[in-house]
Amino acid sequence: MSDSEPSAQSPEAPAPTRRSRRLAFAEQELRLISSLVLLIGLGLFLALPFVLSIGSVVFLPVVTAIVLTVILSPLADKLNGWGLPNAIASITALLFFFAILLLALALILQPAIALFDDVPDMARGVMNRFSELREQFAWIATINEQLAALMSDEGTREVVLAAPSLLEQVAFATPSLVLETILTLLMAYFMIEARVRLRQRLLFGRASFGSSIKAARVIREVQDRVAAYIITVGSINALVGVVVALGAWALGVDAPIMWGGLAALLNFLPYVGPVLMIALLGLFGIGTADTIVLGLVPAIAYLVLHTIEANLITPQILGARFTMNPVMILIALSYFTWIWGFFGALLSVPILLMLTALFDHIGRPNLVGFIFGEPLFAGNLFDEQEQPEALPK
Repeated sequence: MSDSEPSAQSPEAPAPTRRSRRLAFAEQELRLISSLVLLIGLGLFLALPFVLSIGSVVFLPVVTAIVLTVILSPLADKLNGWGLPNAIASITALLFFFAILLLALALILQPAIALFDDVPDMARGVMNRFSELREQFAWIATINEQLAALMSDEGTREVVLAAPSLLEQVAFATPSLVLETILTLLMAYFMIEARVRLRQRLLFGRASFGSSIKAARVIREVQDRVAAYIITVGSINALVGVVVALGAWALGVDAPIMWGGLAALLNFLPYVGPVLMIALLGLFGIGTADTIVLGLVPAIAYLVLHTIEANLITPQILGARFTMNPVMILIALSYFTWIWGFFGALLSVPILLMLTALFDHIGRPNLVGFIFGEPLFAGNLFDEQEQPEALPK
């Protein structure tokens, strides 16, 4: 019997080796596929801005409608739960958003048009303030003139190209803007109205019950996160606008309602919006005040308010759920601003929230670890290689 035991165990001896080789080969194959996916994703990331910017007439209304659908779907669900039909609930939610948008634009545009006639006087005031400041540093101007005289070239000619005026640009842009707005509202309405059918298709159209539950969970997470963020940040920004309007009224600044609405709108743009608001308040204050110090008072007051709001109030209200990497916010802001301008800047944070919620469910790519040999995604089959029952026989 002792002679037959080695022969009986010999066929089973190479089994662990073959299994480890299969796992190593599968791991290399997965890493190769991950490398291809990473390269394709990088190529799409670099090529997508050119496609989206060229086709902005098509893509911008679609993306805006998707964001509006995600934001307004909870309101439509609540109205539908109160007994309103789905079509009426959808159009009511969209009209509610449109009314808020028109009110905000009226608060900003109407006083801005009234102040438009005072822009030349403010420009002269700014030039006078800086002329006074320049006289105090006349020695720097003397050095600049001497350098300019040494580097001047009398043979050069200056060519001035005629550019369209602001009114001409607005006149040319208005028809396309109105058309894109109508298309966006129509697409948003049909998307909001079809949300129930989409959920049913995702729940009952999957082959497995687990994938149906995961799809429903992803949709609910994206919808709740983006809608809660917009509502919370919108409430905070509205309070900031009220405080700015009251402060402008107390300081005697013209059109305090306009400055409050502008502060609330620009506060939706992280980091960049407050900087623009400080610059606008500084230029307006310098152009209308008697001295530079008095002109900087509104800008300094807003800076103090924004510092308190951004570092104490907003983090306490939003909490860790909506905390995002500032670098990712700036990348998204610059990326979508490059593609679609101001509208892309407004859509950048909601799009980033949607992508973050999706990656939380499908797994975030481990880009740094992938360079050093780790899997591209944290969760994969090889993390469970210690469980033999999960492997196919």
